[in-house]
Amino acid sequence: MRPPGGALVESPTTVAWQTRRAPLLNSMDFNTDHFTLFELPVRFRLDAALLDRRYLEMQSRVHPDRFASAGESERRLSLQWATRVNEAYQTLKKPLSRARYLLHLAAQDVGSENNVLMPADFLVEQMEWREAVAEARAAGEHHELEHLHHRLQGDIDERYGELAVLLDDRRDLEQAADRVRRLMFIEKLLVELDDAMIACEEQ
Repeated sequence: MRPPGGALVESPTTVAWQTRRAPLLNSMDFNTDHFTLFELPVRFRLDAALLDRRYLEMQSRVHPDRFASAGESERRLSLQWATRVNEAYQTLKKPLSRARYLLHLAAQDVGSENNVLMPADFLVEQMEWREAVAEARAAGEHHELEHLHHRLQGDIDERYGELAVLLDDRRDLEQAADRVRRLMFIEKLLVELDDAMIACEEQ
């Protein structure tokens, strides 16, 4: 702001922000894990509402719009941090990706690309599920698809409950990795089931 007949004088608020915005970005550590970034405990059980609040707080601090008038290096750094914060949030808000990330932090290999690690009876069960979904979809039986969806979602919820015990309480990483591999299959099946229900509704 400019007083009458005087030189341009910036408001205290503007000066304070310009003074601290560069140290704010430069003091942040890209090597910080996702949980520490949001000041959350490193565990599977998570307060989703708190995560949402911390995410919005962090985004408001590093969003590129706040650095539109800053130098090129600050603008680039703010964009990198906004991307980093968003990636961390997306990882932690979904239970499967959160579990995989926890195992990654513990250097526990999930072995997600190797079906040989999966028990034969589990693979057979997945084939039977997919056959049931395909048959109901082909027959246009929306009610049956809803029934299958309800059963599968209940199974998933139970499995995540078991995973929470393995990761947070027992720290049994090997068994947790096994449960994560199974859930990766089952989550894909749930997507297929959702697609089948949508296709059935459009018929």
